[in-house]
Amino acid sequence: MSTLILVRHGQSIWNLQNRFTGWVDVSLSHQGMEEAERVGQRLASEHFDVAFTSVLLRAQDTLYEILKHNRHCQQYVRVHERNLERYEHFTPAAGDANELKIYISEKLNERFYGDLQGLNKDHARQQFGDEQVHQWRRSYDVPPPNGESLKMTAERTLPYFHRCIDPQLQAGRTVLVSAHGNSLRAIIMHIEHMTAAQIIDYELATGTPHVYKFDNSLHLIDKRILTTVT
Repeated sequence: MSTLILVRHGQSIWNLQNRFTGWVDVSLSHQGMEEAERVGQRLASEHFDVAFTSVLLRAQDTLYEILKHNRHCQQYVRVHERNLERYEHFTPAAGDANELKIYISEKLNERFYGDLQGLNKDHARQQFGDEQVHQWRRSYDVPPPNGESLKMTAERTLPYFHRCIDPQLQAGRTVLVSAHGNSLRAIIMHIEHMTAAQIIDYELATGTPHVYKFDNSLHLIDKRILTTVT
């Protein structure tokens, strides 16, 4: 049996300010740090075998806050996708067994919002109209100007999931992924066999772990959404 734990990063400063964030590298808000801390406390007893995150700091800071509270993680090493061969070409030494590997890839980045990035969402509605902004935000395959749709996000996220995360699950490991609303929705759509209509209405709250259990054939056998104490 294997376990996949998906966590959307805690509230960011631009979440708080109601702005389109995308690939802009903004920090967690004070509330976001508290959310990450609560997730860490909720998952403190989990034994993670490997972790994945995006290149964006709000996802990484959430992950490190989770690991800071974990009873089993004493040390970790960051493995950037572009430098993968530097870490993966050698035979591990005895001391490496205690290191939790964190794989960092832009394939897990948030959806790229193009020309909308940085705009306040209410101002965007005034500029482009409610219906147009709603379509950009909630349609599956209509991208904002010079940006990505959820479909396009899935087209970069899911190949990475199959190449890098699936093998960990097939090996029976517990995998932690700290990422973003749309990259995680792409993964959830795949895991739960959702339609495009179902996933566009699926809300993924910040700082709320989704825990999936799989059998040895990677068939989903259980899903839990964990609440955290406020």
